[in-house]
Amino acid sequence: MKRLTTAPNLALATLWADMLCQAGVPTTVQRQYASSIAGEVPPDQTLPELWVQDAGQFEQARTLLHQLRHPVHRRWACPGCRELIDGPFEQCWNCGTAMPA
Repeated sequence: MKRLTTAPNLALATLWADMLCQAGVPTTVQRQYASSIAGEVPPDQTLPELWVQDAGQFEQARTLLHQLRHPVHRRWACPGCRELIDGPFEQCWNCGTAMPA
């Protein structure tokens, strides 16, 4: 096992771990409940951590996590309703049409 990163909160830690597991990189969250001792130890020592189970997949996990944290920013016009879509979205919020290839 190898430590990948710390997360700012448990919700993001579990989301990132689930997404990495879905991508084929088994990842666990450690220190889930350490926030209860914040104040007795430095707060940065109580943040949840993501650990990759197979150290051989560490670089793949790092790349995937970077892609999760920094999604591609796109700007496109919906072919269905002509709504301008801005951001990492692949579907029109107004009519539900998928982004064109």
